[in-house]
Amino acid sequence: MTDFYLLEPIAPGPAWAPFAGVRPIAELPAGIWKIRERWEAVLQRDTTALVGDHIEHLSGLLSTPCRGLAAISGPAIVAAAWFAPSGEPITLAPDTVRLAHEGRSVAWLVGAGETWSGPHDHGPAAPIDGVMLHGVFDVITALERFLPEDCADFLADGGDELPAGSIVLGDPAGVICRGALVEPGVVFDVRHGTVVLEEQVEVRHGTRLEGPLYVAAGSRLLGSHIRASVLGPKSSVKGELSTSVLTGYANKSHDGFVGHSVIGHWVNLGAGTTTSNLKNTYGEVNLVVQGTRIETGRQFLGSLIGDHAKTAIGTMLPTGTVIGAGANVFGPGAMPREIPPFAWGSAGEEMQTLDGFLKVAERVMPRRQVAFTPEIRAALSATHRRLAQR
Repeated sequence: MTDFYLLEPIAPGPAWAPFAGVRPIAELPAGIWKIRERWEAVLQRDTTALVGDHIEHLSGLLSTPCRGLAAISGPAIVAAAWFAPSGEPITLAPDTVRLAHEGRSVAWLVGAGETWSGPHDHGPAAPIDGVMLHGVFDVITALERFLPEDCADFLADGGDELPAGSIVLGDPAGVICRGALVEPGVVFDVRHGTVVLEEQVEVRHGTRLEGPLYVAAGSRLLGSHIRASVLGPKSSVKGELSTSVLTGYANKSHDGFVGHSVIGHWVNLGAGTTTSNLKNTYGEVNLVVQGTRIETGRQFLGSLIGDHAKTAIGTMLPTGTVIGAGANVFGPGAMPREIPPFAWGSAGEEMQTLDGFLKVAERVMPRRQVAFTPEIRAALSATHRRLAQR
Protein backbone atom coordinates (compact mmCIF):
# COMPACT_ATOMS: atom_id res chain seq x y z
CA MET A 1 0.00 0.00 0.00
CA THR A 2 1.29 3.44 -0.97
CA ASP A 3 0.82 6.14 1.67
CA PHE A 4 -0.18 9.63 0.57
CA TYR A 5 1.02 12.72 2.42
CA LEU A 6 0.13 16.37 1.79
CA LEU A 7 2.96 18.75 2.54
CA GLU A 8 2.07 22.17 3.95
CA PRO A 9 4.30 25.16 3.11
CA ILE A 10 7.46 24.39 5.07
CA ALA A 11 7.90 27.91 6.44
CA PRO A 12 4.59 29.64 5.71
CA GLY A 13 5.24 33.34 5.45
CA PRO A 14 2.95 36.38 5.49
CA ALA A 15 1.37 35.39 2.14
CA TRP A 16 -0.45 32.54 3.93
CA ALA A 17 -2.04 34.81 6.54
CA PRO A 18 -4.58 34.65 8.08
CA PHE A 19 -4.74 30.82 7.93
CA ALA A 20 -1.15 29.66 8.51
CA GLY A 21 -1.11 27.82 11.83
CA VAL A 22 -4.90 28.19 12.11
CA ARG A 23 -6.17 25.86 9.38
CA PRO A 24 -4.05 23.68 7.07
CA ILE A 25 -3.62 25.14 3.60
CA ALA A 26 -4.67 21.72 2.26
CA GLU A 27 -8.09 22.24 3.89
CA LEU A 28 -8.80 25.49 2.04
CA PRO A 29 -11.24 25.27 -0.90
CA ALA A 30 -10.03 25.48 -4.49
CA GLY A 31 -13.38 25.85 -6.19
CA ILE A 32 -15.99 23.64 -4.52
CA TRP A 33 -13.49 21.04 -3.35
CA LYS A 34 -10.71 21.41 -0.84
CA ILE A 35 -7.13 21.17 -2.08
CA ARG A 36 -6.84 17.86 -0.20
CA GLU A 37 -9.94 16.50 -1.92
CA ARG A 38 -8.61 17.50 -5.35
CA TRP A 39 -5.37 15.63 -4.73
CA GLU A 40 -7.26 12.60 -3.44
CA ALA A 41 -9.41 12.53 -6.59
CA VAL A 42 -6.44 12.84 -8.94
CA LEU A 43 -4.33 10.20 -7.18
CA GLN A 44 -7.32 8.00 -6.22
CA ARG A 45 -6.25 7.52 -2.61
CA ASP A 46 -7.04 8.98 0.80
CA THR A 47 -4.63 11.24 2.65
CA THR A 48 -2.51 9.45 5.23
CA ALA A 49 -1.51 12.68 7.00
CA LEU A 50 -1.00 16.39 6.58
CA VAL A 51 2.64 17.27 7.16
CA GLY A 52 3.97 20.49 8.67
CA ASP A 53 5.54 21.61 11.93
CA HIS A 54 3.03 24.47 12.32
CA ILE A 55 -0.12 22.29 12.09
CA GLU A 56 0.54 19.48 14.59
CA HIS A 57 -1.67 21.19 17.19
CA LEU A 58 -4.67 21.19 14.81
CA SER A 59 -5.44 17.47 14.87
CA GLY A 60 -8.37 18.06 17.25
CA LEU A 61 -10.10 20.14 14.56
CA LEU A 62 -9.71 17.70 11.67
CA SER A 63 -10.56 14.18 10.59
CA THR A 64 -7.21 13.88 8.78
CA PRO A 65 -4.16 13.31 11.03
CA CYS A 66 -1.53 16.05 11.27
CA ARG A 67 2.15 15.40 11.92
CA GLY A 68 5.39 17.33 11.98
CA LEU A 69 7.84 17.57 9.12
CA ALA A 70 10.12 14.52 9.03
CA ALA A 71 11.56 12.01 6.58
CA ILE A 72 8.95 9.81 4.87
CA SER A 73 9.63 6.20 3.97
CA GLY A 74 8.35 4.65 0.75
CA PRO A 75 6.28 3.48 -0.86
CA ALA A 76 4.63 6.87 -0.62
CA ILE A 77 3.49 9.92 -2.53
CA VAL A 78 4.13 13.40 -1.14
CA ALA A 79 2.21 16.29 -2.72
CA ALA A 80 2.33 20.06 -2.25
CA ALA A 81 -0.66 21.64 -0.51
CA TRP A 82 0.12 24.90 -2.33
CA PHE A 83 -0.97 23.34 -5.65
CA ALA A 84 -4.59 22.51 -6.56
CA PRO A 85 -4.76 19.87 -9.33
CA SER A 86 -7.53 19.68 -11.90
CA GLY A 87 -8.80 17.09 -14.31
CA GLU A 88 -9.36 13.37 -14.28
CA PRO A 89 -7.44 10.80 -12.23
CA ILE A 90 -3.93 10.28 -13.54
CA THR A 91 -2.03 7.07 -14.17
CA LEU A 92 1.57 7.17 -13.00
CA ALA A 93 4.19 5.58 -15.23
CA PRO A 94 6.61 3.20 -13.48
CA ASP A 95 9.58 5.53 -13.98
CA THR A 96 7.84 8.69 -12.75
CA VAL A 97 9.64 10.29 -9.83
CA ARG A 98 7.70 13.53 -9.55
CA LEU A 99 4.79 15.55 -10.92
CA ALA A 100 5.43 19.02 -12.27
CA HIS A 101 3.29 21.99 -13.24
CA GLU A 102 4.87 24.41 -15.71
CA GLY A 103 8.30 23.12 -14.73
CA ARG A 104 7.78 23.31 -10.94
CA SER A 105 7.66 20.11 -8.90
CA VAL A 106 4.38 19.68 -6.98
CA ALA A 107 4.50 15.99 -5.98
CA TRP A 108 7.14 13.33 -5.36
CA LEU A 109 6.92 9.53 -5.67
CA VAL A 110 8.94 7.61 -3.09
CA GLY A 111 9.75 3.99 -3.93
CA ALA A 112 9.85 1.07 -1.52
CA GLY A 113 13.03 1.22 0.52
CA GLU A 114 13.56 4.90 -0.36
CA THR A 115 13.23 7.95 1.89
CA TRP A 116 11.87 11.39 1.03
CA SER A 117 13.52 14.21 2.98
CA GLY A 118 12.21 17.29 1.19
CA PRO A 119 11.08 18.80 -2.12
CA HIS A 120 13.42 18.34 -5.08
CA ASP A 121 13.55 18.65 -8.87
CA HIS A 122 15.41 15.45 -9.70
CA GLY A 123 14.29 12.58 -11.92
CA PRO A 124 11.64 12.08 -14.63
CA ALA A 125 8.55 14.24 -14.21
CA ALA A 126 5.00 13.82 -15.46
CA PRO A 127 2.96 16.96 -16.19
CA ILE A 128 -0.09 17.87 -14.11
CA ASP A 129 -2.61 20.65 -14.68
CA GLY A 130 -3.98 22.92 -11.98
CA VAL A 131 -3.47 26.17 -10.07
CA MET A 132 -0.34 27.11 -8.15
CA LEU A 133 -1.21 29.02 -5.01
CA HIS A 134 1.30 31.68 -3.99
CA GLY A 135 -0.73 32.72 -0.96
CA VAL A 136 -4.26 32.73 0.44
CA PHE A 137 -5.26 35.35 -2.15
CA ASP A 138 -4.93 32.66 -4.83
CA VAL A 139 -7.89 30.82 -3.28
CA ILE A 140 -9.84 33.40 -5.31
CA THR A 141 -7.75 32.60 -8.39
CA ALA A 142 -8.59 28.91 -7.94
CA LEU A 143 -12.28 29.78 -7.43
CA GLU A 144 -12.37 31.62 -10.75
CA ARG A 145 -10.65 28.72 -12.51
CA PHE A 146 -12.51 25.74 -11.04
CA LEU A 147 -15.99 26.87 -9.99
CA PRO A 148 -17.68 26.81 -13.42
CA GLU A 149 -16.61 23.23 -14.18
CA ASP A 150 -17.16 22.05 -10.59
CA CYS A 151 -20.76 23.25 -10.67
CA ALA A 152 -21.34 21.87 -14.17
CA ASP A 153 -20.31 18.39 -12.96
CA PHE A 154 -23.61 18.24 -11.01
CA LEU A 155 -25.64 18.43 -14.23
CA ALA A 156 -25.09 14.75 -14.99
CA ASP A 157 -27.10 13.59 -11.97
CA GLY A 158 -29.62 16.43 -11.98
CA GLY A 159 -31.66 17.45 -8.97
CA ASP A 160 -35.17 17.87 -7.60
CA GLU A 161 -38.02 19.39 -9.56
CA LEU A 162 -37.65 23.15 -9.77
CA PRO A 163 -39.51 24.74 -6.83
CA ALA A 164 -42.86 26.35 -7.69
CA GLY A 165 -42.72 30.10 -8.15
CA SER A 166 -39.03 30.15 -9.10
CA ILE A 167 -37.90 32.58 -11.79
CA VAL A 168 -35.18 31.17 -14.07
CA LEU A 169 -33.03 33.11 -16.51
CA GLY A 170 -31.54 30.53 -18.86
CA ASP A 171 -32.04 26.78 -19.03
CA PRO A 172 -33.96 25.49 -15.96
CA ALA A 173 -31.78 22.35 -16.06
CA GLY A 174 -28.97 24.55 -14.76
CA VAL A 175 -30.65 24.78 -11.33
CA ILE A 176 -29.65 21.77 -9.21
CA CYS A 177 -31.67 21.53 -5.99
CA ARG A 178 -30.79 18.52 -3.85
CA GLY A 179 -33.21 18.80 -0.97
CA ALA A 180 -33.19 22.61 -0.66
CA LEU A 181 -36.17 24.65 0.54
CA VAL A 182 -36.76 27.53 -1.89
CA GLU A 183 -39.49 30.12 -1.33
CA PRO A 184 -41.49 31.49 -4.30
CA GLY A 185 -39.97 34.48 -6.06
CA VAL A 186 -36.31 33.45 -5.93
CA VAL A 187 -34.45 34.34 -9.15
CA PHE A 188 -31.97 31.84 -10.62
CA ASP A 189 -29.66 33.24 -13.32
CA VAL A 190 -27.92 30.26 -14.91
CA ARG A 191 -26.90 31.93 -18.17
CA HIS A 192 -23.25 31.90 -17.09
CA GLY A 193 -23.12 28.80 -14.89
CA THR A 194 -24.91 26.20 -12.81
CA VAL A 195 -26.46 26.91 -9.40
CA VAL A 196 -26.17 24.02 -6.93
CA LEU A 197 -28.11 23.95 -3.65
CA GLU A 198 -27.43 21.06 -1.30
CA GLU A 199 -29.77 19.50 1.26
CA GLN A 200 -31.37 21.64 3.95
CA VAL A 201 -30.36 24.87 2.22
CA GLU A 202 -32.98 27.55 2.82
CA VAL A 203 -33.46 30.33 0.24
CA ARG A 204 -35.74 33.20 1.15
CA HIS A 205 -37.97 35.21 -1.20
CA GLY A 206 -36.12 38.19 -2.67
CA THR A 207 -32.85 36.36 -3.29
CA ARG A 208 -31.15 36.40 -6.70
CA LEU A 209 -28.67 33.56 -7.30
CA GLU A 210 -26.28 33.83 -10.23
CA GLY A 211 -24.23 30.86 -11.36
CA PRO A 212 -21.75 29.43 -11.11
CA LEU A 213 -22.67 29.10 -7.45
CA TYR A 214 -22.40 26.32 -4.89
CA VAL A 215 -24.19 26.35 -1.53
CA ALA A 216 -23.34 23.56 0.94
CA ALA A 217 -25.77 21.77 3.23
CA GLY A 218 -27.58 23.66 5.95
CA SER A 219 -26.84 27.18 4.69
CA ARG A 220 -29.39 30.01 4.69
CA LEU A 221 -29.67 32.63 1.92
CA LEU A 222 -31.71 35.50 3.28
CA GLY A 223 -31.98 37.94 0.38
CA SER A 224 -30.16 40.15 -2.16
CA HIS A 225 -27.68 39.13 -4.89
CA ILE A 226 -25.29 36.19 -4.48
CA ARG A 227 -23.05 35.16 -7.37
CA ALA A 228 -19.96 33.20 -8.42
CA SER A 229 -19.18 31.98 -4.91
CA VAL A 230 -18.80 28.90 -2.71
CA LEU A 231 -20.65 28.82 0.60
CA GLY A 232 -19.43 26.22 3.05
CA PRO A 233 -21.81 24.30 5.32
CA LYS A 234 -24.22 26.08 7.66
CA SER A 235 -23.36 29.58 6.53
CA SER A 236 -25.87 32.45 6.53
CA VAL A 237 -25.78 35.16 3.87
CA LYS A 238 -27.77 38.33 3.20
CA GLY A 239 -26.70 41.30 1.13
CA GLU A 240 -24.48 41.29 -1.93
CA LEU A 241 -21.86 38.54 -2.18
CA SER A 242 -19.61 38.11 -5.22
CA THR A 243 -16.71 35.83 -6.14
CA SER A 244 -16.01 34.81 -2.56
CA VAL A 245 -15.39 31.71 -0.47
CA LEU A 246 -17.06 31.16 2.89
CA THR A 247 -15.26 28.11 4.24
CA GLY A 248 -18.10 27.18 6.60
CA TYR A 249 -20.22 28.18 9.63
CA ALA A 250 -19.85 31.86 8.75
CA ASN A 251 -22.50 34.46 9.51
CA LYS A 252 -23.27 37.37 7.16
CA SER A 253 -26.94 37.74 7.98
CA HIS A 254 -27.31 41.44 7.16
CA ASP A 255 -26.78 43.86 4.30
CA GLY A 256 -23.32 44.86 3.14
CA PHE A 257 -21.11 43.98 0.16
CA VAL A 258 -18.48 41.24 0.30
CA GLY A 259 -16.48 40.63 -2.87
CA HIS A 260 -13.41 38.60 -3.87
CA SER A 261 -12.87 37.60 -0.25
CA VAL A 262 -11.99 34.46 1.72
CA ILE A 263 -13.97 34.13 4.95
CA GLY A 264 -12.88 31.55 7.52
CA HIS A 265 -14.86 29.25 9.81
CA TRP A 266 -17.02 30.83 12.52
CA VAL A 267 -16.55 34.38 11.24
CA ASN A 268 -19.33 36.82 12.11
CA LEU A 269 -19.70 39.95 9.97
CA GLY A 270 -21.71 42.61 11.75
CA ALA A 271 -24.58 44.37 9.96
CA GLY A 272 -23.36 46.63 7.17
CA THR A 273 -19.83 45.19 7.04
CA THR A 274 -18.53 46.02 3.56
CA THR A 275 -15.36 45.09 1.72
CA SER A 276 -13.68 47.08 -1.01
CA ASN A 277 -12.40 44.76 -3.74
CA LEU A 278 -11.11 47.28 -6.31
CA LYS A 279 -8.70 50.17 -5.90
CA ASN A 280 -9.71 53.62 -7.13
CA THR A 281 -6.75 53.42 -9.52
CA TYR A 282 -7.95 50.05 -10.90
CA GLY A 283 -4.41 48.83 -10.25
CA GLU A 284 -3.03 45.65 -8.72
CA VAL A 285 -4.01 44.98 -5.12
CA ASN A 286 -1.08 44.41 -2.78
CA LEU A 287 -1.16 43.13 0.79
CA VAL A 288 0.92 44.31 3.72
CA VAL A 289 1.33 41.65 6.42
CA GLN A 290 3.83 41.80 9.28
CA GLY A 291 5.63 44.62 7.50
CA THR A 292 5.98 42.64 4.30
CA ARG A 293 4.52 43.89 1.02
CA ILE A 294 2.98 41.04 -0.98
CA GLU A 295 2.34 41.34 -4.70
CA THR A 296 -0.86 39.45 -5.52
CA GLY A 297 -1.07 40.06 -9.26
CA ARG A 298 -4.81 40.58 -8.81
CA GLN A 299 -6.91 43.58 -9.78
CA PHE A 300 -9.86 42.41 -7.67
CA LEU A 301 -9.23 41.36 -4.06
CA GLY A 302 -11.33 42.08 -0.99
CA SER A 303 -10.60 40.78 2.51
CA LEU A 304 -8.95 37.65 3.91
CA ILE A 305 -10.54 36.93 7.27
CA GLY A 306 -9.31 34.20 9.63
CA ASP A 307 -11.35 31.73 11.68
CA HIS A 308 -13.44 33.07 14.61
CA ALA A 309 -12.92 36.73 13.66
CA LYS A 310 -15.76 39.20 14.29
CA THR A 311 -16.56 42.65 12.86
CA ALA A 312 -18.75 45.35 14.43
CA ILE A 313 -21.76 46.85 12.68
CA GLY A 314 -20.91 49.31 9.92
CA THR A 315 -17.33 48.07 9.51
CA MET A 316 -15.73 49.29 6.26
CA LEU A 317 -12.75 47.21 5.14
CA PRO A 318 -10.21 48.65 2.68
CA THR A 319 -9.10 46.81 -0.45
CA GLY A 320 -6.75 43.94 0.44
CA THR A 321 -7.46 43.75 4.18
CA VAL A 322 -6.12 40.82 6.23
CA ILE A 323 -7.84 40.08 9.55
CA GLY A 324 -6.18 37.52 11.79
CA ALA A 325 -7.94 34.60 13.46
CA GLY A 326 -9.96 35.43 16.56
CA ALA A 327 -9.74 39.19 16.03
CA ASN A 328 -12.61 41.31 17.30
CA VAL A 329 -12.77 44.31 14.96
CA PHE A 330 -14.34 47.55 16.16
CA GLY A 331 -13.41 51.17 16.62
CA PRO A 332 -13.77 54.62 15.05
CA GLY A 333 -12.53 55.75 11.67
CA ALA A 334 -11.09 53.78 8.79
CA MET A 335 -10.00 50.22 9.49
CA PRO A 336 -6.31 49.35 8.97
CA ARG A 337 -5.41 46.93 6.20
CA GLU A 338 -3.94 44.44 8.68
CA ILE A 339 -5.47 43.45 12.00
CA PRO A 340 -3.44 40.93 14.05
CA PRO A 341 -4.76 37.61 15.33
CA PHE A 342 -6.83 37.88 18.54
CA ALA A 343 -6.79 41.68 18.42
CA TRP A 344 -9.35 43.42 20.63
CA GLY A 345 -10.30 46.47 18.58
CA SER A 346 -9.04 47.63 15.19
CA ALA A 347 -5.94 49.32 16.58
CA GLY A 348 -4.49 45.94 17.52
CA GLU A 349 -3.00 47.32 20.74
CA GLU A 350 -5.08 45.11 23.03
CA MET A 351 -5.45 41.33 22.88
CA GLN A 352 -8.28 38.95 23.59
CA THR A 353 -7.42 36.75 26.54
CA LEU A 354 -7.45 33.01 26.02
CA ASP A 355 -10.29 32.61 28.48
CA GLY A 356 -12.38 35.28 26.78
CA PHE A 357 -11.79 33.82 23.32
CA LEU A 358 -12.72 30.29 24.41
CA LYS A 359 -15.90 31.48 26.13
CA VAL A 360 -17.12 33.10 22.92
CA ALA A 361 -16.26 30.02 20.82
CA GLU A 362 -18.07 27.82 23.34
CA ARG A 363 -21.21 29.94 22.96
CA VAL A 364 -21.06 30.21 19.17
CA MET A 365 -20.34 26.69 17.96
CA PRO A 366 -23.42 24.94 19.42
CA ARG A 367 -25.57 27.50 17.54
CA ARG A 368 -24.58 25.55 14.41
CA GLN A 369 -25.02 22.17 16.14
CA VAL A 370 -21.26 21.66 16.55
CA ALA A 371 -20.15 20.40 19.97
CA PHE A 372 -17.38 22.31 21.71
CA THR A 373 -15.32 19.22 22.54
CA PRO A 374 -12.17 18.99 24.70
CA GLU A 375 -10.22 18.35 21.48
CA ILE A 376 -11.50 21.58 19.94
CA ARG A 377 -10.73 23.49 23.15
CA ALA A 378 -7.16 22.14 23.13
CA ALA A 379 -6.62 23.00 19.47
CA LEU A 380 -7.97 26.53 19.84
CA SER A 381 -5.94 27.05 23.01
CA ALA A 382 -2.77 25.98 21.19
CA THR A 383 -3.59 28.33 18.31
CA HIS A 384 -4.04 31.24 20.73
CA ARG A 385 -0.72 30.49 22.41
CA ARG A 386 1.09 30.40 19.06
CA LEU A 387 -0.45 33.49 17.47
CA ALA A 388 -1.25 35.84 20.33
CA GLN A 389 2.40 36.49 21.23
CA ARG A 390 3.60 40.02 20.39
